[in-house]
Amino acid sequence: MSNVEPLLLAGRWQASLSSEGSFRAADPTTGDAIGPAFPVSGAADIEAAVAAGSAVAAELAAAPAERIAAFLDAYADALDADADTLVALANAETALPAPTRLRGNELPRTSGQLRQAAAAVRSYSWTQPVIDTAAGLRSHRAPLSKPVLVFGPNNFPFAFNAIAGSDFASAIAARNPVIAKAHPLHPATSQRMAQLAHTALLAAGLPAAAVQLLYQFDNPLGLKLAGDARLGAIGFTGSRGGGLALKAAADAAGIPFYAELSSVNPVFMLPGILAERGEALAQEFFASCTLGSGQFCTNPGVVVVPHGAEGDAFVAAATAHFAAAAPMVLFSQSGLEHLTQGIATLRAAGAELLAGGVVGEGGFRHAPTLLSVDAGAFIAQPQALQTEAFGPVSLLVRVTDVEAMVQVATAFEGNLTGTLYRAGDGSDDAAWQRIAPVLRARVGRLINSRMPTGVAVSAAQNHGGPFPSTGHPGFTSVGMPAAIHRFAALHSYDAVPDALLPIELRDRNPGNVQRTIDGVTGVSDVGAGS
Repeated sequence: MSNVEPLLLAGRWQASLSSEGSFRAADPTTGDAIGPAFPVSGAADIEAAVAAGSAVAAELAAAPAERIAAFLDAYADALDADADTLVALANAETALPAPTRLRGNELPRTSGQLRQAAAAVRSYSWTQPVIDTAAGLRSHRAPLSKPVLVFGPNNFPFAFNAIAGSDFASAIAARNPVIAKAHPLHPATSQRMAQLAHTALLAAGLPAAAVQLLYQFDNPLGLKLAGDARLGAIGFTGSRGGGLALKAAADAAGIPFYAELSSVNPVFMLPGILAERGEALAQEFFASCTLGSGQFCTNPGVVVVPHGAEGDAFVAAATAHFAAAAPMVLFSQSGLEHLTQGIATLRAAGAELLAGGVVGEGGFRHAPTLLSVDAGAFIAQPQALQTEAFGPVSLLVRVTDVEAMVQVATAFEGNLTGTLYRAGDGSDDAAWQRIAPVLRARVGRLINSRMPTGVAVSAAQNHGGPFPSTGHPGFTSVGMPAAIHRFAALHSYDAVPDALLPIELRDRNPGNVQRTIDGVTGVSDVGAGS
């Protein structure tokens, strides 16, 4: 298969060892195939990747922190320097806006994440050293000493790419090899990033097989790989169905599985805020729901709106915005099919179509779609009416009063975000305090008076939440150093001599490292006080 692109496998670019065929990317605006052919890997590729990653895991775990940080920084610099090529490739494969989304937002976010990971490596902040001098115990977070498998999603060709995104940066920062499974919708973008990563890795003096890239493999092989006990952990961003299947395989083998699965991100419009600026909120809601053709994991998929004059005016204004909008480009034919199936499920459960609901012509297009349902129907069929329609689609839930909002909030599954819009004059504060505790238990990030789209890369961020938004409510996939903790083990040392301890657990602080010594957090040496 000489016309098929190579894999980054076992430390070098090479042809597939056991290709099961090939595929090409598609231009979402036309549906036409574009770019070169990429291999669909067979069992030999999978085995080679796991074996190579396992073989260098101990070496990478023992690598000096500065080499890891140098790689992350150099890779970030390389991404920024190659912006023209990367943006052109990603735009062709995803149709995402080049100047605003890709160059102006997502690529800087990606390189910024890598630099934040590098800073966490240098400061040892992700290791959380704890020293108990009375008990003779010392602990910290440490490498898994096994490769981490990362599945990249379709909707972020840079910031969540398996070969460059937050999961990748986090796993490498914890000194674990990464086997990156690129998303097949943007293979050329992933390949170019992998080329830059490989060059930076070698320049940093790290083992060449510490970063590997596979483009695609069939579902049975994916399930087998997810259950391979040689893996240390798995990071996954994608559909709930695919994620749960992989999670079951990983669980059976005892492999930690950190997944972002689905979220409808409920938004509550309280009465006072609608009276203050209802028409402006309708525009704000429409803009959020259609940003990136609605293909964000934090898209406002359900909006709870009270009956009454202000609520009706909001609904009318939002409906007008949706009805006037042209069909929007989606990433793929399968994405278009899943979107139409999701809308059909919502309508079968009683949702009324207010605007949109039609497939556009040319490429993969669907009209922005707005639906509505009464609170009683939502509470009666919460599972069906929380079906994620991944695209420019939202469901309005109409309620009679604040108590009905509480009942609707109680019916929600776990979500990444939950939003409460409240009036500036304080008239909604009592309602906010009534609803917020119920919603708080069901979301990872509680938002006040702004739409959920947009995820700041911050140490205080939680891009996670209760199941089924993710597989574990205690972790985030965005924000350093917390995101790194997913791919680390907790190591404790009992009565181990100082010279044999990891550097950040020794009596002498290696350099302004925050440590907790006998309950006091600071940067002192052991025995020197805080």
